[in-house]
Amino acid sequence: MPGARLGEQALSMLFDCSRTLVREALMQLAARGIVQVSSRRGWFVVQPSKTEARDAFEARKVIETGLIRSAGTMDKATLKRLKQHIQQEKTALKQDDVGRRSFLLGDFHVCLAECLGNQLLADTLRDFTARTTLIAMLYQSSHDAVKSCQEHIEIVQALESGDKETAERLMAEHIGQVQSALQINASPADPLAELRLALAPMSAVRAVAKKQAKSPTGSPFSSTALSTSPSTYLGALL
Repeated sequence: MPGARLGEQALSMLFDCSRTLVREALMQLAARGIVQVSSRRGWFVVQPSKTEARDAFEARKVIETGLIRSAGTMDKATLKRLKQHIQQEKTALKQDDVGRRSFLLGDFHVCLAECLGNQLLADTLRDFTARTTLIAMLYQSSHDAVKSCQEHIEIVQALESGDKETAERLMAEHIGQVQSALQINASPADPLAELRLALAPMSAVRAVAKKQAKSPTGSPFSSTALSTSPSTYLGALL
């Protein structure tokens, strides 16, 4: 998930390789903007900002509609590859694996670029898609994921019939709808949510204490002040 910590030791054990190799891989991912490193805290999966997400979607729209517009006739082998990819998407949608589902829905666009014969743009799309996939893991619902897969089917059907104009229009609409459905204007998950919840009663205690401090007889440690939150909360205990 976006913001997840990537431990070098854990990764080296998982892939049965040296930490040096893991570090080299992480450095490559950092250069591509997929992970970031903190000198004190280690490696983390990036959590794209609203601006970065919007820019990535806009870049994808320009690239992908342009690819379709300039595409030639698609042969049976290429169409078969796209349909197989869509079948994998359908399988992932039936499973409770948000990561795989989000990856496959994003990777369809990379696969399509490769099928249209432009490897350079496919590589560029892979990095843009990685950013939008991270956004999808945070915000895309199961319903929206199913809808996204159906739109992929319609795009492939238009390409199969040779209707590039319709395919281009469907792609532009699809990217725009995915972007809207993700609601990237919403605030990202608060990484300190649990801690804030644990300490929340303390703010209530302080508010009452401040009010009573203005009173000649008021005491910030009175029973009234402390009764504003259960004593079992960390805030009250502190």
